[in-house]
Amino acid sequence: MTSEATRDPRADHLLTPQNAAFIIIDYQPVQVNSIASMDRQLMLNNIAGCARAAVVYDLPIIHSTVNVQTGLNKPPVPHVAKVLADYPTYDRTTINSWEDVEFRKAVEATGRKKLIMTALWTEACLTFPALDALAAGYEVYVPVDAVGGTSLAAHEAALRRIEQAGGKMISVPQLFCELQRDWKRSETVPAFMNLFIETGGTAGIQFSYDRTE
Repeated sequence: MTSEATRDPRADHLLTPQNAAFIIIDYQPVQVNSIASMDRQLMLNNIAGCARAAVVYDLPIIHSTVNVQTGLNKPPVPHVAKVLADYPTYDRTTINSWEDVEFRKAVEATGRKKLIMTALWTEACLTFPALDALAAGYEVYVPVDAVGGTSLAAHEAALRRIEQAGGKMISVPQLFCELQRDWKRSETVPAFMNLFIETGGTAGIQFSYDRTE
């Protein structure tokens, strides 16, 4: 039961805390309330877990919102806002966040080529920057159970389009395990286990979302 020597975490073909960045886009009340591709409560638990994992493993985090400064939209839902309270947000007017100069520069500044990308809606605010990032030479990883669309058909079609362009589909538990990789990395084991508790349905922490008409 001997673990092999830790591979170069920057050159590893798998996701590591040293080679990946986390991108989270538009988890705001109006968008959340329009999701019909999966259970909203489960999605909210999962995206909060993804964000917390990014904090636990010290990934660069790029958090973008749309139309908060214009007054046309509200800030992120509380569970996302709470986890990412210490991180800046990049507010924009573009549907495609890649077309926002500050957002794109923030992604480039991470120096990471593996992007764990989450957004609402799958068919627009996820697909468009994912395709642009892939075209720019980045690798895009989508936790499919933490993103959502306005219908199951729209969500699945968007994921297929991203995958056809070279994007990689992953799950939330897979993300946690890929970042942790070895139980011997004991400094993050308590937080690693807690990630599963917090996203584990009735055994986890239950969140509520703002119901906005």
